[in-house]
Order: sequence, then C-alpha cells, then structure tokens
Amino acid sequence: MMINDSEYIRQDAATRVKVLSEALPYIQQFTGRTVVVKYGGAAMKDSNLKDKVIRDIVFLSCVGLRPIVVHGGGPEINSWLDKLGIEPQFKNGLRVTDAPTMDVVEMVLVGRVNKEIVSLINQAGGSAVGLCGKDGNLIKARPQGDKGIGFVGEVSNVNIRILETLVNSGYIPVVSSVAADDNGQAYNINADTVAGEIAAALGAEKLILLTDTRGILKDYKEPTSLIPKVDIKEARDLIASGVVSGGMIPKVNCCVRSLAQGVRAAHIIDGRIPHALLLEIFTDGGIGTMIFGSQFTC
Repeated sequence: MMINDSEYIRQDAATRVKVLSEALPYIQQFTGRTVVVKYGGAAMKDSNLKDKVIRDIVFLSCVGLRPIVVHGGGPEINSWLDKLGIEPQFKNGLRVTDAPTMDVVEMVLVGRVNKEIVSLINQAGGSAVGLCGKDGNLIKARPQGDKGIGFVGEVSNVNIRILETLVNSGYIPVVSSVAADDNGQAYNINADTVAGEIAAALGAEKLILLTDTRGILKDYKEPTSLIPKVDIKEARDLIASGVVSGGMIPKVNCCVRSLAQGVRAAHIIDGRIPHALLLEIFTDGGIGTMIFGSQFTC
C-alpha cells in the first residue's frame, strides 16, 4: 500500500510540474499585460467555484499579469428586490430599472457584491480595491434608449487613469457596473458591456467572459461541438448564420466590439469548470472559445 501511495504522490507531483512547465511560456508572454475578467454566472453563486475564481485572479497578479475584475450580480439584486417587496421586471432581456429598483441595484452591486469580492481577493493574498463607474469618473453613462426600461445605461466614456494608477501600484481593481451621467443620475449597465469597454479603453491583452456555457458551440444542444478559435469575421458570420443565437449574441458582439478597438483576444469560457481562468490562459488547449482580431495571429 505504501508503494502505491508513493507512486500516486510521485505521479501527481509530476503532473503538477508538467502543468507549471506548460504555463511558463504563457506567463513570459503575458507578464505586464492587462487582462479584464467579467465575473458572473454560477461562479459567483457556488462558494466552491467562487473560491477557485478568486485564487485564479490572485495567481494572475502574482505571476505578473495585471487583472481587472468587472462584475454584475443579478441573482442577488433579485433576492433584495424580493425582500423589499419590489417585483423584478424585464423587457427584451433588460432589467426594467425604475428609481426604487436603481437604488437597490446600486446598494447591492456597489455596497455588497463589490465589497465581498474585494474582501475575498484580499483574504486570498491579493490587494484589491473596489470601484464603481462613479469613482474617479471612471465611466460616464448615457441612457440605453429603449422606452419603458428606466435607468438602464450604456457606456459613453471610460477614463482609465484611476485603473492605470491602481494596476501600476500592484492593486487589483474590482469594478461594479453602475455609473452616472453628466447630471449625476445613476444607471445600471450590463457588466459584459462595461468589461468590454474597459478592455478596449486600456488596450488589454485579453477580455475574458466567465459564463455558464462552454463557449461558442456549433450545436448549442451538443456541448462537445465547441469552436475553440474564431476571428472577428468568422464570429460575425456565426451570428448571421444563426449558429450564435439568443443570449450568446450580445456576448459575442461585446467581444467583437472590444477586438475592433484593439483588444488582442477575447475569450468566452465556462466558469462552472474549476480554475477555468488558468486553464484558458496558461494551457495549450484552453477550455473555451477564443475570438481574436484579424490583425493578430494566435
């Protein structure tokens, strides 16, 4: 039995060394580069997955990358609306955000979810600072424009100075997707959109969307039909042909928009897989779909 245990330990150690060795060229390639991570989905709700995502983010920082985290928090918003007797409403996939709902959105995203993520990163050995779009005029918002949806916004401008100041000093910014317009009115903005616009403004190396799907699938009913790599044109063609449909369309569009503005690669990965971030960035195979700009080779 001792021999078997020793052999298992030896093989397990060899596997760990192989993984680290495979990661080395990627660490060398990406050190000093900015990676924007949109944190959401099951990885925010499952405490075991949450712990692994947080550790991955701290790992990225420790090996020389410059992670920036952007988050939403829909389920927790719904929970607090229910506690306060406010009925959640949606229109064309967007949360109808009247004034009372906006108060709850801001309270939950900025006051609770953001600070929890900051605290977890700090507990794991990182140095995180929590922000929303209002802080340092980081994000200026404008109305999304659809009728009857209230204070749902879009990004009109990103002021990256505060983010650059923080990452240059070794901090991990954690950004909630609430911002204000020129008059100080708060808006609820889609977190994917915020992540994409921040990545574009910074000229990030990578935009990574943690989702509850494996990536872009040739057949959405078949998880094994993952498309590992596409360029911008192929991504647009997949939308036009209907291969990319439903809730995946805005995510792919978000990636394409950021790539068109200079982000080198965008990734849609399954946050339900433990250590999905590290597997996507530091292994040869990756685990999700990488969309890359036509001007870059991968």
